[in-house]
Amino acid sequence: MSANILKKYGQPLVYRVINPLIEQLVRWKVHPNTITTIGLVINTFATIIFIYGGKYGERTDHSYIGWAGVVILFAGLFDMIDGRLARVGKMDSTFGALYDSVLDRYSEMIMFLGICWYLVAQSYFLSSLFAFIALIGSVMVSYIRARAEGLGANLADVGMMQRPERIIIIGVSAIACGVYSSLGGSEVKVTVDWLPIPLFETITIFTFPIMVLAVLTNITAINRLLHSKKELEK
Repeated sequence: MSANILKKYGQPLVYRVINPLIEQLVRWKVHPNTITTIGLVINTFATIIFIYGGKYGERTDHSYIGWAGVVILFAGLFDMIDGRLARVGKMDSTFGALYDSVLDRYSEMIMFLGICWYLVAQSYFLSSLFAFIALIGSVMVSYIRARAEGLGANLADVGMMQRPERIIIIGVSAIACGVYSSLGGSEVKVTVDWLPIPLFETITIFTFPIMVLAVLTNITAINRLLHSKKELEK
């Protein structure tokens, strides 16, 4: 359902904003694969920010998370530009679709590498575990669709945690964490006696959505698997 809402309302709005850029790129004869590659490089920069923040940043300094979130959303924009450019410029190809899918997987895994590195380096071990589970779920969501459709199943938009939703959730929550921290909430901590970890602290603004993502991506993967079973049995 969320995927359909995002595609129905969010996608046309973004396209309206980027269409002048798309037309200019067509005139410059920029290839969609170039845009895809640039997106991967930008996403790698977000990972570098996470790694640097994990190594050199203070535990209460969440600015690295916020800036990484900005870069993640910016890189996600390139993921929309390349597909739109391929269609408008009539440069779409089978290999281009494969190249886009492969680099999307690399981008996502590199991004989660940065997130896990940061959380481990700052001693948020439980959160890093959920980030890794979210990575597994994200990869499986994409893999099941590719494999099932290769066998003849039609998954279309089955499931609610597809790549655009995952990128938006991570990017927005990272920015929100950085902004909240900079406004004076960097050392907020709520504890209860019977819990071994804080009930809430500033970084929870970033890590709780990742925990939700860890659950929902794997639920999406299972739903796709079950849907594929029905499709393939027809």
